[in-house]
Amino acid sequence: MDSQKFREGMSQFTTGVVVVTGIESGSLVGFAAQSFVSLSLEPPLVSISPQIASTSWPRIREGRDFCINVLAEDQRDVSEAFAVVGEVAAIGWQPSEVTGMPIVDGAIAHIDCRLRNEHEAGDHTIVIADVIDLAVHDPEARPLVYFRGSYGGFASD
Repeated sequence: MDSQKFREGMSQFTTGVVVVTGIESGSLVGFAAQSFVSLSLEPPLVSISPQIASTSWPRIREGRDFCINVLAEDQRDVSEAFAVVGEVAAIGWQPSEVTGMPIVDGAIAHIDCRLRNEHEAGDHTIVIADVIDLAVHDPEARPLVYFRGSYGGFASD
């Protein structure tokens, strides 16, 4: 399969955008991700898929706990700040009450997670995590979405 053809085909699928955050030596570390999914209701499990080459995931993995922040439509700048390899995004955040992991200011929701296991898959790692806690911060907010290489919003009926 030609990689460009694969990329074009996969860009036809709309995804939400999340930021995965953790703490390293008391400081925020994280990355933007589109590869996030709910896996199981019982037990509650989610999955993310960071790139094997990620510089942030190994730093987050070490603490075992992390937070998935569901971004709102107006948070494109937050996603872009976390997409810069090797840099720490200069954004506001608060520690979650349960794990202390960073909740990004303005996120629609956050999901506190604990690493369960990992599986190598091509140029990514499939991470499976237990959901420790979650909260919806703004049930009226619209999500940031990604489609055909561009950010956008979601219009409901």
